[in-house]
Amino acid sequence: MILIISNNNERTTNKIIKWLLQMKKKFIRIHEDEIFEIKTENKKIFLKSNRNTFFLDEINSVWYRRGGLKIKRLRYTNPSVNAHMNEVQHWLEDYVRTTLESKKHINKESNSDVNKLLVLEKAKKVGLEIPEYFLADNTDLVSLDKTIVKTIGGNPILDDIETDLNGIMYTSTVQKREKAKFFITFFQDKIEKEFEIRTFYLNGKCHSMAIFSQNDEQTKTDFRKYNLEKPNRNVPYKLSSNIEEKIELLMQTLDLNCGSLDFLKGKDGKIYFLEVNTIGQFLGLSYACNYLLDKEIADYL
Repeated sequence: MILIISNNNERTTNKIIKWLLQMKKKFIRIHEDEIFEIKTENKKIFLKSNRNTFFLDEINSVWYRRGGLKIKRLRYTNPSVNAHMNEVQHWLEDYVRTTLESKKHINKESNSDVNKLLVLEKAKKVGLEIPEYFLADNTDLVSLDKTIVKTIGGNPILDDIETDLNGIMYTSTVQKREKAKFFITFFQDKIEKEFEIRTFYLNGKCHSMAIFSQNDEQTKTDFRKYNLEKPNRNVPYKLSSNIEEKIELLMQTLDLNCGSLDFLKGKDGKIYFLEVNTIGQFLGLSYACNYLLDKEIADYL
């Protein structure tokens, strides 16, 4: 049986499930609002929520798409007993999670997020070309119009509770200096590019797409500022075997067997690595290049 851990309405998950249904494969989809209890029956461990029940040894493969496995921890009135049982329950929970991660899987709950700074260091060690970068809490050493700024973390979505609106933080070119200091920020040399490359990696295989974002002022610095009226041209692309081998080594170093990697092709002819996203957005790439990645994921599971 296949275990899928995802958000309630995550559309990428829905696409893979359609393939699993067509293939007549058994699966369980866990939502982010489910809370499980660990139980035993006939000397076997099983997990139970208000909508799912499964024995641990029934699971053959696991896809950690989004979120994680939430487990209810029992509480006891006696403080000493409660402290002791918390530790006992922790070890039991750890056993369940470790056992699931030992199954055939697409990534793991324990490495669902990666540190961008560590990823860049490891990418450099495996031989990938990296634009020069630095951290600073001021713009004193920033070369205006030649430096970009982006988040240290992933791609945070900022929610405004009062207006019920949200926004995303995009990569931007630094065009003016700030007088005041600010929180430590990630700065990187701006590379004059020919095009961007999005690569989806799954278990040793790379599928890449060239994104001609530099032809549109709206998408020139960050292609995620989509121009829906005049979309960027996206075409299948093949990275060199040398770079794909380095991708393989990087993903092994990060203990990831799936993810999306961003590159750009500089006007100097070099391929520059930018970052890796463990969630691995791939539907747009799959549709544009006819890669059928949703089926490939279903087949792998």
